[in-house]
Amino acid sequence: MPAPLRLPTEIISVAGISTPSSSRPAGYAALIAAYDLHVPPPDELLAIGDKHTHRQEGRWTILTPRYRPADTVSAHLDFALRHEGVDLAVLNALFASMPAAVIEEWVRSQPTSQHARRIWFLHEWLTGRKLDLPDADKAPYVGILDDKRQFAVRGETVTRYRVRNNLPGTPEFCPLIRRSQKLAALLDQDLAAEARAVVQRTASDLMARAAAFLLLEDSKASYVIEGERPPQDRIQRWGQAIGEAGRKPLSRDELEHLQRVVIGDARFTHLGWRTEGGFVGRRDRDTNAPVPDHVSARPEDVAGLMAGLVDYANRNETSGLDPIVAAAAVAFGFVFIHPFEDGNGRIHRWLVHHMLARSGFNPPGITFPVSAVFLEHIDRYRVALEHFSRPRLPLTEWTTTPSLNVRVTNETRDLFRFFDATRQAEFLTDSVVETIRTTLPHEIEYLRRYDQARQRIEAFVAMPDAKFDLMMGFLRQNNGKFSRRAQAQEFAALTDEEAMAIEGVYQDLLLLFDAPPVTAADGTA
Repeated sequence: MPAPLRLPTEIISVAGISTPSSSRPAGYAALIAAYDLHVPPPDELLAIGDKHTHRQEGRWTILTPRYRPADTVSAHLDFALRHEGVDLAVLNALFASMPAAVIEEWVRSQPTSQHARRIWFLHEWLTGRKLDLPDADKAPYVGILDDKRQFAVRGETVTRYRVRNNLPGTPEFCPLIRRSQKLAALLDQDLAAEARAVVQRTASDLMARAAAFLLLEDSKASYVIEGERPPQDRIQRWGQAIGEAGRKPLSRDELEHLQRVVIGDARFTHLGWRTEGGFVGRRDRDTNAPVPDHVSARPEDVAGLMAGLVDYANRNETSGLDPIVAAAAVAFGFVFIHPFEDGNGRIHRWLVHHMLARSGFNPPGITFPVSAVFLEHIDRYRVALEHFSRPRLPLTEWTTTPSLNVRVTNETRDLFRFFDATRQAEFLTDSVVETIRTTLPHEIEYLRRYDQARQRIEAFVAMPDAKFDLMMGFLRQNNGKFSRRAQAQEFAALTDEEAMAIEGVYQDLLLLFDAPPVTAADGTA
């Protein structure tokens, strides 16, 4: 007889999310409530209402009574796979909380059920333990992920369960991304072809200049996001590292090399994987004790998690997984783990470049300035980061160490192995779309206008390239006008008529088009 699902009589909330009135949780929500699973709440939760109308309340979708599953574990698992897809975090916690015999009984009673076989595979895949079941026989193969609901890889067939393992990762690291309406609308377009078209219709010398400028801007922005203003040589070195992203497969050695490039002077920074706890947040004004917004993976878990992340990155270069989806999972997974003592944020953004370049998404020689776009939308970027961190703080137990760091005292590895990266993928996709449709064309057009301005100005006054660029910088900073200082010092040789003519050319071609300097979140340059 199927194992009953013993739900509490009254369910006030599920994983901290209040339940809608006149409804009962179903699927993953019901399993979380019945087994009191300590997991982050899924982005989308399902419940069964008492009226014959669908409705939406926050994260909850309330379905009509005809969708109500039987009050058994197998029925709610079947319901979850049909209507919600695979949630590895919930399933991993569930399998640790219930007897394996529940799954064995379900498979024996319905040996050809695709959902029973998918759960059977996932149980053995997640736990590493073989169930007391013979190999499946005479059932059509089915994907573990429904690729209409979640992004999947081509995968390989596994005869024991007669399934196709199209999960993008391994049990060491496997974030999943839902095919949300927003992602489907953006990624079903050929964004890579759009980028190639921009390059193909641009003169090669102009494209090279635009690419060089955007690379430097991306390097600069990546430091500004971290609140740093390093010297120009460090910005240029990091720009060179960004330009070389994707030239070889990802590895621990490559990541540690990048940390050395980012840090520069490492006398006061531990290089390599963290050996202590880590957090992102602030400190108490009186005690200097940590007040975290994000607590990083435990140092003893970092090596295993990062091995899984590197494997995920390398296997998905040619797996059929959408390049932007793969980039989001790897780049955001990295920054959530926070494997280094310092340098994590910049390497996290470098990983976006790496994944896109390795997949062949970028046109040759072009680096999408994602850090500059992240900086432009810094509030949305923070929301994407906090969407992961905030629900995990209550699940993380920690104490303050004598060195005023954090030490995690409970098991948290699963929080970083299995997560829904849909929100982060949506943010990254928006950013890539903006670079292709706005940032790159804007810079190309700016350079065209800049060249036109040079030609018009050199018709009546000639000057060296460095002097011309300096002059244009002064005009940019002063709203298209020479400052009194510039007229009195650097450009005292210009006549009043020449200065007015130069201002006219600038205002005609560049004033309303000139890009502002990269700014920090507080508005400082």
